[in-house]
Amino acid sequence: MVWFFERQGAFIRCEARESESGEGFELHLVNPDGSEHLEHFSDSTALTRRQQELESSLSQDGWLGPFGRTI
Repeated sequence: MVWFFERQGAFIRCEARESESGEGFELHLVNPDGSEHLEHFSDSTALTRRQQELESSLSQDGWLGPFGRTI
C-alpha cells in the first residue's frame, strides 16, 4: 500500500509491503530530498502500530495526509 503526505509542495512517500525476503513486513519512506528509510517488522500488527505512530507524528509536524495516489 502506498500513500503520501504533503507540506508546502513537498511530499513524503510511504509504502507498507511484504518483505522482499518473504519474511515479515517493511515500511519504506522516501523523504522530499530523496533520502530513504526502511524499517522491518516481524508481523503486520507491529507494522500497523508503526504506521499509526508515523501518521500521528507527521500530522503534528504540519504534514497533510495521508493521501492515496491522487492528491
